[in-house]
Amino acid sequence: MTDQIAQPAAQSTVQSEVTHKRVLQIAVPIVLSNITVPLLGLVDTGVVGQMGQAAPIGAVGVGAVFLGALYWIFGFLRMGTTGLVGQALGAGRLGEVAALFSRALLVAGGGGLVLILLQGPLFWTAFQISPASGEVEGMARAYMQIRVWSAPAAIGLYGVTGWLIAQERTRAVFILQIWMNGVNILLDLWFVLGLGWGVEGVAFATFLAEWSGLTLGFYLCRDVFANPAWRQGVRVFDRAALRHMMRVNTDILLRSLMLQAMFLSFLLVGAGFGDVTLAANQVLMQFLHVIAHGLDGFAFAVEALVAQYFGAGLRGAMRRSIRLTSIWAVAVAIAMTVGFALFGGMIIDTLTTAEDVREVARNYLPYLVACPVLAIGAYMLDGIFIGATATRDMRNMMAVSLGVYLVAVALLVPLLGLGNHGLWLAMLVAFVVRGVTLASRYPVLEARMET
Repeated sequence: MTDQIAQPAAQSTVQSEVTHKRVLQIAVPIVLSNITVPLLGLVDTGVVGQMGQAAPIGAVGVGAVFLGALYWIFGFLRMGTTGLVGQALGAGRLGEVAALFSRALLVAGGGGLVLILLQGPLFWTAFQISPASGEVEGMARAYMQIRVWSAPAAIGLYGVTGWLIAQERTRAVFILQIWMNGVNILLDLWFVLGLGWGVEGVAFATFLAEWSGLTLGFYLCRDVFANPAWRQGVRVFDRAALRHMMRVNTDILLRSLMLQAMFLSFLLVGAGFGDVTLAANQVLMQFLHVIAHGLDGFAFAVEALVAQYFGAGLRGAMRRSIRLTSIWAVAVAIAMTVGFALFGGMIIDTLTTAEDVREVARNYLPYLVACPVLAIGAYMLDGIFIGATATRDMRNMMAVSLGVYLVAVALLVPLLGLGNHGLWLAMLVAFVVRGVTLASRYPVLEARMET
């Protein structure tokens, strides 16, 4: 194995100084990038909405959600690549930094090819699980059959993004996001409103945007090609490195599946309380998306910094990076809590015009007011453990949290008769448990560092 063994900290290429400015330079572009994410969905919906029919809107929604769920399976590439690349960078193993870029793209290409080859049975299964009208299903199939051909690009962008974040190049991530959304929106308008291509036009717009995004990603990562290690088969296919990458990514995948199982069970249990309560929960889930988008920037920042300092064996710098990123994350969490308390009702009124849904949503708003402060530990510690690639602990503590959540739902909802209040309490308990259990494993994380 050529350079898998961490070299002394003196050979590290990372900065040893951690400042508030540096933290913000990493975090702010990610927050701004996250703000643009909902815009594309709004434009997609708005453009097909101009066709004056309900079926195209439903078809684009169903197709986008299903393909998004398939691509999300490979989301481990973003997190795993950040941790692995950051550690290699911190240890001064620049050849490994280049080789990891190639490995991530090989995984993306293989995964995308599998989705393309299996699109028939996958799409059939989707409509068996969630049947739609014949008209909507036909349009959705046409949409997905076009978009699935950009699966390698969509998945590859997870690896490109993780590689850039590991090197604190989040401005490049922001540029990449703006480019893809801009191309997609312009092509949406041209293909659908200008050429009258309908649902297929929306699909072609996304297809071209994703491939153009990957092309731009290659340009933004062009410095990797200056290191010959990216194309050296012996380096790229090093067995020990591949096993380590597989272990890290498998742990992240299992952890993410358990997290999604928690959210899915939340929706399913909530559906049992009636349509109005279900709709109110859906409205309030948008607050959770805001929390995630707001804290992700600082979670990504701590991922990159911890990875580098963990790889370099610089315990003091790692602790300082955790402290400074957490200060900013706490400030943002408090700001969101105050904002939800003051303007939560106004936000609910903006998201729905149904008076009964508004009234029910306000009853459960206090749980969302408390959520940013209670959830911050889970978000930041996830970032710390991803940076240190302590993914087994992430997986195991997520299993504990899921178990506690399910027990809490069983106790609070039917046994104590708290209904939807019990469901939201169980969700908050799960966030707290994730944070507490990961915090309990932090000393073990530090013990793994090279001294």
